[in-house]
Amino acid sequence: MDIAYDSLPKRTIMCIDMKSFYASCAAVALGLDPLTCHLAVVGDTEREGSVILAATPALKRDFGIKTGNRLFEVPKDSRIQLVNATMATYLNISVQVTELFYQYVPMEAIHTYSVDESFLDIRGTERLWGSDWELAEKIRDDLYKRFGLSCAIGIGPNMLMSKVCLDIEAKKRGIAKWTYDDVEKKLWPISPLQKMWGIGSRVERRLNHMGIFSVEQLAAYSLPKLEKAFGVMGNQLYYHAWGVDLSELGAPILNGQISYGKSQILMRDYNDPIEVKRVILEMCEEVAARAREERRAGQTVCLGVGYSKDATSGGFHRQMTVAEPTNITMEMYDVCLKIFAKNYDGSTVRRVSVALANICDDDSIQLNLLDTARPKQRELGYAMDEIRRKHGSNALLRGVSYAQGGTARHRNTLVGGHKA
Repeated sequence: MDIAYDSLPKRTIMCIDMKSFYASCAAVALGLDPLTCHLAVVGDTEREGSVILAATPALKRDFGIKTGNRLFEVPKDSRIQLVNATMATYLNISVQVTELFYQYVPMEAIHTYSVDESFLDIRGTERLWGSDWELAEKIRDDLYKRFGLSCAIGIGPNMLMSKVCLDIEAKKRGIAKWTYDDVEKKLWPISPLQKMWGIGSRVERRLNHMGIFSVEQLAAYSLPKLEKAFGVMGNQLYYHAWGVDLSELGAPILNGQISYGKSQILMRDYNDPIEVKRVILEMCEEVAARAREERRAGQTVCLGVGYSKDATSGGFHRQMTVAEPTNITMEMYDVCLKIFAKNYDGSTVRRVSVALANICDDDSIQLNLLDTARPKQRELGYAMDEIRRKHGSNALLRGVSYAQGGTARHRNTLVGGHKA
């Protein structure tokens, strides 16, 4: 298939990634060089099983320690510094970085993708700042001079190409640029498929079962067959394999895949299913509140339970579609209990995730005339949310949060899941 690239919108998008952001911020705060010091940011330096949230490039290179390792895996070496995460500080610096971008492009041309990654639409800035490459170099220099932080910048004709350019090439070289002319020689060789932005482990497994192991094979596959297997997502997978992404700045990489979810690694092993259910209820409360905050509801409830590494299986992830969309906590919880009862095998639990998918507007919910309590439950949820907004997350909690195994009280004191 030949893509008429000349007919596509003429855009220039930058994807900017702050290198080892948490670790670099911590290093600069201590007066160290982020590129040469050996430093790791840890969730809690007092817990041997705590996760390494970020590591400086030197620590990755010289000791093989990277994000996701556990504290007990860090060698006892005097050159290595361990610091607790201070998420409030990192978020504050992230905001200041975004404010720096305002010097180059208007606010609507910036999409903050995560704490350490942003997209910039730089169309029309040539007369002010020169070429895209010159602007990228200026932004890198300004970030280093002001914050002492390094970054990598991928440049492309759309969000997809700039992000993949960043991940595949710019993170090694500092700055890189891909155009549609680079699709065949740079995009297509990508393998395994998880290296492609927007393709997760589950989608990759499904594609592998279809005989697709590289982006080139994905581009050569039958579009109707992909759409039959994946629906609208199959269409987007196909065109992304050709480097085509028509989404507006800040739109989801795969339209139609919006959901609300929450996942947590438990502080300890949970052997008692009653305690696990308490955590599930707390998480249903949080997910439902997130949906209510945007006046949304969902028709599919998802529950994931990950077992301890000593268990014989990894756990399960199942979903169930209900008759009517919901954002009512107890309705979600009842569905999760059914999934849990059907799939839990008694193993030790270490991770729990809850999600609400198949999203629609809350005002489209059909009220059942035979269920007079449902409207009251819906209004109660919004009332509880308002109390928490005014007085704090811990101002109103369910009783399970005060029982053995509850985690909400502690997590509500954290920022981004870690110490503030």
